[in-house]
Amino acid sequence: MSGAPPQPHLRGSSQVTTATPSAPSQREVNPWVVLIVLCSGFFMIMLDSTIVNVALPAMLDGLDGSLDQILWVINAYLLAYATLLITGGRLGDIFGPRNLFITGLSVFVLASIACGVSQNTTQMIIARVVQGLAGALLTPQTLTIITAVFPKERRGAAMGVWSALIGMSAIAGPIIGGVLVDGVNWRWIFFVNVPIGAVGLWGAFRFVPDLRPGRSHRLDLPGVLLVSASLSLIVYGLIEGERYDWGECWGPITIWEIIGAGVVLLIAFVVYERRPSEPLLPLALIRNRNFAVLNWLQALIAFGLMALYLPVVLFLQSVLDMSAIRAGLTMAPWAVATMFTAPFAGRLADKYGAKWVLMLGLALFSLGVGLMIAAVDLDAGFLSFLLPGFVAGGGLGLSMAPLTAEALREVPPVQVGAASGMLNAVRQVGSVIGTAVVGAVLQAQLSSSFASQARDRVAGVDAPAEVKTQLIDAFSEASDSGLQVAPGQNGGVALPDGVAPDTASTLEQVAHDVFVNGFTDAVKPTLAVPVVVLAVAALSCLAIARRRAAAEVTPAPAAAPDKAPAAAD
Repeated sequence: MSGAPPQPHLRGSSQVTTATPSAPSQREVNPWVVLIVLCSGFFMIMLDSTIVNVALPAMLDGLDGSLDQILWVINAYLLAYATLLITGGRLGDIFGPRNLFITGLSVFVLASIACGVSQNTTQMIIARVVQGLAGALLTPQTLTIITAVFPKERRGAAMGVWSALIGMSAIAGPIIGGVLVDGVNWRWIFFVNVPIGAVGLWGAFRFVPDLRPGRSHRLDLPGVLLVSASLSLIVYGLIEGERYDWGECWGPITIWEIIGAGVVLLIAFVVYERRPSEPLLPLALIRNRNFAVLNWLQALIAFGLMALYLPVVLFLQSVLDMSAIRAGLTMAPWAVATMFTAPFAGRLADKYGAKWVLMLGLALFSLGVGLMIAAVDLDAGFLSFLLPGFVAGGGLGLSMAPLTAEALREVPPVQVGAASGMLNAVRQVGSVIGTAVVGAVLQAQLSSSFASQARDRVAGVDAPAEVKTQLIDAFSEASDSGLQVAPGQNGGVALPDGVAPDTASTLEQVAHDVFVNGFTDAVKPTLAVPVVVLAVAALSCLAIARRRAAAEVTPAPAAAPDKAPAAAD
């Protein structure tokens, strides 16, 4: 068309025909260099979701805060991040994904500095909220830009690299955090983001094309308020449910009422989104069969990953008495397998379609978790988890890359921001639900196994009946807060007062045996939860419609952003 602005030329890629480039876009850019820049920022965001865990004890001491306050250093970040991902995707449509990526990365680096210099928990929590908001601005833009600079036939491999970072971050966080906390100071888990962010910002200005939408966009403010309020209530309820025993939280208001209010607002959001001319979340996306199924799979995979991660980490550290670094290294093969298979899976999906690659990956992921159930043993070590880790990590890598690529494959360019925001939001909510559910299951299993082990092992001890009863009751009380039991080989259970030294020594050994055997017995059925969830996900792949041939796909016009192509049956 005469008078049309020039389009960016991308080495190894198709031209981006839906964007108006600014100066950085007019140069020849290599999409793989763009991918490296995007992944540097995205990995930093994902790493901060897990790296803080290992530093909590040091932060508790350094900031002189309570345990509840320190836990909110994690939760504040997750809450802000999950709540605004959909809005962040739409803001990228309005202001340009590169601009939002740079803004999010800049704010994240500044917030990281604020975290590192915080002198009390209030300052830290505020800085973590800002980090979460910045992450929500940055994350959706990575998928938007990847979708723009890579052609469909090569997008799966690129998504494979992007997806591998998610699995890597869950494993790398405890390792990197442990090294920094033990070797330098806990504040460096935040300061380390400064040089990484600086390199990412330079790369973004230098290599990432400034893609602009082919039409102007408006922000659906009522939609933003509804979805933000609904996700905030749901995520808050899931995060805090265990702490309040799923009962009263805000005065007479219960956790379930908070979650219920969030669900009601979410329904109101979906109903409202039928009205705006340019909704925050185009409902045509949800009506697209494949996009809906793949979001369902995204939630199940995130659920399964967190439901696997939490009980295994607790077992390695609380029962096997591993340090944070050693536990992280024990799980490192999972990340290695994910890194290896994710790009390979992307290429397979590009060539053969995502359906069967996804099903294979999810089946292997489920099998790997099943093998871990057999590996959970008091004599377990690094080698015990090697094969299960490779199988589970390989399955995860085979799953995530095809899922992301296929979910965005037929989404019109003007809707990619909203679609990527939804994919990431679903992943975060799935992670929170997985943590909450497996936490509740583990606590219930601990209650049963501790009581059973205590009764069986105390019965043979030569001690007064009231002393035995007190010890059994002590373990019953410990199981009520099973996820707070600390390493120490007895779950922190105090022995009854006034016990003779010889009897006390015997009871200490009994308490040790009850704890390690009870915890081991509880972890095994708890890990059955992600096995079942991932098996359901594998079967759900049958609902994915076949990929349409290129001749069947008609690109949606830019002027109709709420018209997503339907998947072929």
